[in-house]
Amino acid sequence: MSSNPHVDLPPIPQPLWEAVIPTGTHWSGIMRRGLALRIVDLEGGANLSAVFYRQEDPLERYNMADTLKAQHTAHLTRGFVLYSDMGRVMASVTADTLGWHDPLGGVGDAALFEAKYGVARYQEHRNAMMRNGRDSLLVEIAKHGLGSRDLVANVNFFSKLAVSDDGSLEFVSGHSRASDAFDLRFEMNTLVAFSAAPHPLDPAVRYQPKSVKLIAYRAYAADASVPSDDPCRSSCAENERGFINTERLFA
Repeated sequence: MSSNPHVDLPPIPQPLWEAVIPTGTHWSGIMRRGLALRIVDLEGGANLSAVFYRQEDPLERYNMADTLKAQHTAHLTRGFVLYSDMGRVMASVTADTLGWHDPLGGVGDAALFEAKYGVARYQEHRNAMMRNGRDSLLVEIAKHGLGSRDLVANVNFFSKLAVSDDGSLEFVSGHSRASDAFDLRFEMNTLVAFSAAPHPLDPAVRYQPKSVKLIAYRAYAADASVPSDDPCRSSCAENERGFINTERLFA
């Protein structure tokens, strides 16, 4: 199911809106069923931490363990989906130039970022302040009535980890290049929160987050179903069942 790295993406049918997440900042919004985002690394070296919740009932949210176990994988790319903790497919990776996105590395918190980069608060540095991934995601989900107990395991798009000889995880520098991108199609109405703060395992000693562009478009009608030969749906029996569970929610 892995895509070849650095391949061209299909053209976007008709963009609905565009937004840029500036370096190190954060964003959240509701993505309706059938919509998709093309997400672009504008500078190279981006990291985009993401969490997902069902819009109508945020107690249903992205489940990292089920996502990896059901698809027998430790990374995400084209052909893989994101599962909720109710066994439903929340979103699908339908195109990808990188071939690898990290679902294991988590997010950095204030203590980690201070130890790595020092302190740069808003009072002195204004928009050049340092923002860590955990607090950024908490700021965004708080806009939708959620709090720290709702912060689940995240995906780190654009980032790749390798396993060293001693079993530890190592950050792969230079994985994402400028203009690398992927498409994320939403199969249910989903609250998504993004943080563009650096990956917690990034060995860089300077705080150098990168900006990311979002381009929204309609992938299919909200009252339609993903066809049986869709690469994400047909990639394994578990995904077929996951799509059926999602469709029953909208029946």
